[in-house]
Amino acid sequence: MARLLIVHHSPTPNLQAVLEAVVAGARHDEIEDVDVEVQEALSASVDDVLAADGYVIGTSANIGYLSGAVKHFFDVTFDAASEQTGRRPFGYYVHGRSDTSGAERAMESITTGIGWRRVADPLCFLGDPDDAHLAAATELGATVAATLMR
Repeated sequence: MARLLIVHHSPTPNLQAVLEAVVAGARHDEIEDVDVEVQEALSASVDDVLAADGYVIGTSANIGYLSGAVKHFFDVTFDAASEQTGRRPFGYYVHGRSDTSGAERAMESITTGIGWRRVADPLCFLGDPDDAHLAAATELGATVAATLMR
């Protein structure tokens, strides 16, 4: 069975709602043979990354950059991930209050350095998530999970 690792930092109700939509998409009834593991960014380990076949990363945009928790996740997993997980599929989402562009650039730069292969358009938005944002989050989770079906 394939494993999808969802790593997130969800300190607000808005981010929690987006996370729940991503997880619902990844666990949709039509997704078969994919185990979905959800880890908070500060708890996710190198072993979690190496055991996964694909990834969804979720973060807030804080002061124009990734959350400290997601940055920490990449700091502790980058070397092992870039050596052993190249070309694995991933997607990501970024939620902010005023600007997500710095966090988006960081996410693209870091994941390019790791060598992951983006398989879904990123979900990046400002303000409260509406129905369209939550539908896009569900689609993001389902799309990444579907790439892992065997």
